[in-house]
Amino acid sequence: MLYRMKVTAIIADELIDCVKECTQSYTVTEAINTALKEWVSIHKIKELNNTIMQNPINIRNGHRIREINRLS
Repeated sequence: MLYRMKVTAIIADELIDCVKECTQSYTVTEAINTALKEWVSIHKIKELNNTIMQNPINIRNGHRIREINRLS
């Protein structure tokens, strides 16, 4: 089930115009949805990077992993 929320927000026209241009969207709704989805994706990547930095993966036999990847 898809839930939607109607929101009233005061946002500068210049910012909306920039978001519409950057997202190549024709409507304000489409532009904001696209921008928010991209922001959430970037935020999740940053969180994942921080997690990996705190607990990095140590690969002892990279040669074997490369062989397996080449076969698939």
